Amino acid sequence: MPRHHQKGSAAPGGGSQRQLRVAETVRHAVAEILAQGSAHDPDLEGHIITVPEVRMSPDLKLATIYVMPLGGRDTETVVAALERNKKFLRGELARRVNLKFAPDIRFRVDERFDEAERIEKLLRTPEVQRDLNSDSDET
Repeated sequence: MPRHHQKGSAAPGGGSQRQLRVAETVRHAVAEILAQGSAHDPDLEGHIITVPEVRMSPDLKLATIYVMPLGGRDTETVVAALERNKKFLRGELARRVNLKFAPDIRFRVDERFDEAERIEKLLRTPEVQRDLNSDSDET
């Protein structure tokens, strides 16, 4: 009996259940590799790097890894160092994650922290506070 795949069966959050599960496994493995300091690079030493998200392509052959150094400093230097050590990190990832193919990896700076800060500043502006206070006075 053939399997029929439905087009609209993607899970909320941008991918199938398998993509999300593999992405989370890759995220944990990369975070562990970086926490152990396995990649010996002077630009990575002294940085604590957070891996908040990994997105997998539908065929699971490409992993986009979003990173943010603690404090948000030297982001471009850290991403460049991770790109330089991509081959080593991919090999370590292949040993830790049981997949048919080790995914190609690329690193991106996670912009969500900046976006959250921008929204927080926007919510603290006098105009927004005035509107919030006028809404609470009406009820």
